[in-house]
Amino acid sequence: MDAAARTAKAAELEVLAILVKRYETEAFPIDLPSPIDAIRFRMEQGGYTQADLARLLGSRSRASEIMTGSAKRLSIAQIRRLNQVWKIPADVLIRDAA
Repeated sequence: MDAAARTAKAAELEVLAILVKRYETEAFPIDLPSPIDAIRFRMEQGGYTQADLARLLGSRSRASEIMTGSAKRLSIAQIRRLNQVWKIPADVLIRDAA
């Protein structure tokens, strides 16, 4: 692990790291979270409340629907706000809630 740069040992470690990463990606794939799980995770990370979500989306009832899981899809405007303000990746937010 302490191989000097541009040495045979460093090259060997780099190849091994690539192989381990490929193995882990193929053997243990990790699915993207559902939009609801991503929102809940960001809320937990940022210390946000359901009231914060309601303010962000401009609707207490919509925030409640999202938090209870009864909302199956987010609108484009909601996806944009969550992506821009809370930095939740859009590709996660556009998925259907399973």
